[in-house]
Amino acid sequence: MGVSVSIEVYRDAWGIPHLRAGSARELAYAQGRNAATDRAWQIEVERHRSQGTTAAFLGAEAVGWDRFVRQARVEDTARRCFARLDADTAAWVSSYVDGVNAGLREGQPRSPEFAATGLVPGQWQPWTPLGIWLSTHILFAGFPTKLWREEVARALGNASVELFATDGPGTSGSNGWLVTGGRTVTGAPLIAGDPHRFIEDPGVYQQIHLACPEFDVVGLAVPGVPGIGHFGHTGSVAWAITNAMADYQDLYREQLRRNDARVEALGPDGWRPAAVHVETVEVAGADPVDVEVIETDRGPVIIGGPDEEYAISLRCPPRVREDLGFGALPELLRATTVADVDRAFDRWAEPVNVVQAADTEGGLLHRVAGAVPLRHRDNQLRVVPAWEAGHEWRGWHAPLPREDVDDVAVMANQRGLAGPLGVEFAAPHRADRIRQLLEESAAWSAKGMAAVHTDTHLASARPLLDLLAGLDGLSPDAVRLREALLRWDRRMDATSTEAAAFAALRSAVVRRLAACPELARLAEPPAYPETFLPWLALVPKVAYALEGLLTTALLPGIDRAEVVRAAVEDIAAHEAARSRTPATWGETHRLLPWQAVPGAAQEEWPGLSGDHDCVLSTSSVPGLTDLSARGPAARYVWDLARREDSLWVVPLGASGVPGGAHYRDQLPLWVRGELLPVVTDWNHLTLTEENHDF
Repeated sequence: MGVSVSIEVYRDAWGIPHLRAGSARELAYAQGRNAATDRAWQIEVERHRSQGTTAAFLGAEAVGWDRFVRQARVEDTARRCFARLDADTAAWVSSYVDGVNAGLREGQPRSPEFAATGLVPGQWQPWTPLGIWLSTHILFAGFPTKLWREEVARALGNASVELFATDGPGTSGSNGWLVTGGRTVTGAPLIAGDPHRFIEDPGVYQQIHLACPEFDVVGLAVPGVPGIGHFGHTGSVAWAITNAMADYQDLYREQLRRNDARVEALGPDGWRPAAVHVETVEVAGADPVDVEVIETDRGPVIIGGPDEEYAISLRCPPRVREDLGFGALPELLRATTVADVDRAFDRWAEPVNVVQAADTEGGLLHRVAGAVPLRHRDNQLRVVPAWEAGHEWRGWHAPLPREDVDDVAVMANQRGLAGPLGVEFAAPHRADRIRQLLEESAAWSAKGMAAVHTDTHLASARPLLDLLAGLDGLSPDAVRLREALLRWDRRMDATSTEAAAFAALRSAVVRRLAACPELARLAEPPAYPETFLPWLALVPKVAYALEGLLTTALLPGIDRAEVVRAAVEDIAAHEAARSRTPATWGETHRLLPWQAVPGAAQEEWPGLSGDHDCVLSTSSVPGLTDLSARGPAARYVWDLARREDSLWVVPLGASGVPGGAHYRDQLPLWVRGELLPVVTDWNHLTLTEENHDF
């Protein structure tokens, strides 16, 4: 049955969609339809990921994720959260879903992945966008780190439980900064930053412009989800977020038993029945897999079961509260002041973020938003026993932390504003460097912010270089390498041979540290589901905790100087034996985006500047690979003087259609650190579609 709507679709020179409609609901429909025509394959993969049905077309390698999503009750939680939405928000989300369902028919033939996998687009349900949001963010708080701490405590003792504390590869962070008018050429604030996520193909953020009589907003949308939740500019107010690094998910060790056809779980008040049923995961090219889904009073069991040696359940706010915070999304679109943004984020739930906002009236905002439970400190650190009293949730943190903004505000996942809410934070290097750069000028412009986005100074190199400087008795080749590294400006530029040499030395040190007897006992990953293995692998853990491991007193049996000595001799000998000129960092530090179905022809991806602890955070895994799968999933600068002077860029392009003109056209700019103008004048756009009835 057709839906009568009045919409206009415009495009700018980069193919970015600008949508205009007669009402907010018609605009939601237009946004959903645009996502389906431009990103059909991407959003259908995300729908299946949220349902735990990806193995049906991706094969056996996807079973682990599907099992986790089924056991974690992701889709059921999305249903419950949708049912609790207010009527207006529910209708707005439903209009978006109607648009998706209308557009998938057009989007399918534009995406060859459907034919390659045999997938046929399915029917979206009203709660599907909520399921996509939850499945995308359920691992953001990094609860598997608690499994790792259990292994560290078992192997090294309780005193070492936080030995590897760091922003590891399983989490996602961001850079974000707000510069007040006293430091800008216009006298109006600037908000800038870049969310660090796994770089996906197509990209996880879509540049978009949404306009109707009620509002006119530009920002970065998540395909498959209505509105603009994370980064937006309404003309009079702009906002952006970073990951607060809060801890808000708990793991409980459960005792389960079967009692006839029932499963029972031991809690503080004794044995109580658990909800249990069986679901079947279909697998392309293999037999289906049955998954027993169990939920105790704490939450869904995601590891083990009543017939295994152990069982662990997950407790997370959206399941407990039946709320993802979607009520904030339409409010953000209508915001005209910082106060409006602040009120909207009072409704935010998942994930927990630090919000920065500014408006044209002088309003400024720097606060945490989201749902963080109050509970025992042990819950934040470890897997806690479900049968012991004292580990229950006792309400919610309120009010959440906030700070006044006097000059600049910086959040780069460091321990700071959100410190009371978390355990592990990023090292302070990115935040310190951003603040240092911003304080060097009182005449910042939107264009000037590119110099901050692309800064490659690596402060975390210091402990390793200090150890290197103190070595004596090195071979001549090792001495030459040491002297070159000690002269190095500590910039991880793609063209730098010294950066490449440092990365090689760092990787060698990581591997040697991981092989030390004191740490090697952690090398064998525990028998947990494969979805959690990125948090449980020793070499990545050593790599991202290297600064601390080179300076801590908790591992007295490791002679760090000798580890570095052996590593530098190895690297120097290897380089001396090479017949070619020294490699540059960009030769090995290349982009490697995630693709649900990699193309038949291996694509040649560009070399990158930056490193994990640089402001230009292009993360690899030292000791394993220099390839970068995670980095800035977008860059933005919101100008409060004139919105049309704002800038942005995404890693690949505005379109998710392979081979299209705008599929990869932003990649060269993104690599170089350049930004595109945000176009908001409809006279400078091309009308491509108008007044359709669907």
